[in-house]
Amino acid sequence: MTSTATYQTQSAVLFIVFNRPHTTRQVFEQIRNARPPRLYVAADGPRNNKPEEEALCKQVRQITDEINWPCEVETLYSESNLGCKEAVSTAITWFFENEAEGIILEDDCLPANDFFKFCDVMLDKYRHDTRIRHIGGSNLQKGRNWGNGAYYYSNLTHVWGWAGWRRVWQEYDKNLTRYDDALVRQQLANIFDDHLILDSWEVIFKEVKAGRIDTWDYQLTFLNFFNNGLSVIPNVNLISNIGYGQGATHTADTANDFANTPLQSLPDEIVHPDFILPQKQADLFTLSHEFDLEARHRKYNKRSKRFKRWLKSILK
Repeated sequence: MTSTATYQTQSAVLFIVFNRPHTTRQVFEQIRNARPPRLYVAADGPRNNKPEEEALCKQVRQITDEINWPCEVETLYSESNLGCKEAVSTAITWFFENEAEGIILEDDCLPANDFFKFCDVMLDKYRHDTRIRHIGGSNLQKGRNWGNGAYYYSNLTHVWGWAGWRRVWQEYDKNLTRYDDALVRQQLANIFDDHLILDSWEVIFKEVKAGRIDTWDYQLTFLNFFNNGLSVIPNVNLISNIGYGQGATHTADTANDFANTPLQSLPDEIVHPDFILPQKQADLFTLSHEFDLEARHRKYNKRSKRFKRWLKSILK
């Protein structure tokens, strides 16, 4: 049995927008239904080489003028384009300068109404538990449940709709300056034992640190890895990424298995897991898809067999 009443959140919400009125409208309607007491809206500015964006950005900002419930509203609008890394990280920093905790939604992350309930409960339960560093809303497990609770613990940091605390974000390092490249693989090996997963994270770390990936979220992932932090992830999907396709920054493939994942509802009672341990197999399932591990392992095994045959031949 699941609840049907519209839940009204107790938490402040940060809404990060840019140039997509259609997806922004859908996400805003869900925020409006949840009626947060405080709403922060951050918007990046149009790019100079895309003249059509000025009108789109203006249209997006007008959507949030339709706030019609009792709500304190703060805005952070950039006149020039900062890009994904700067615009989003700056917005979250601004949010946590004003709030000790809260919910973060981007303009392509459509939340179920139960997402707000889940965040409220988790923010309260783990407010002072420093083992828990992140609350994710998206479930990428394709119907598989993990553990005996309404959610499970993960080493991964899903940011398609999430909630968190100032206590974590105040350590955020968008340029990964405090971490030494030479030590990264060694430390990640304390979490993952698959060499291809370690290869993938090592490459991502180096690309982000070198500034060749314009993003903000991998930095939060590494921050949580290197602080042995856990995320909580619902055993139902509470966020649908509706931004795949034209106009997307990092999610252009509309055929992706994780595009437009259907929204689900929480059970009436949120049962907490008995053990605070990461579900390693759940994380492996996610990373197998993200890093294409099956195909890469096949290719690696073929190379390994060829090498062994060659070595055998020269030792005869």
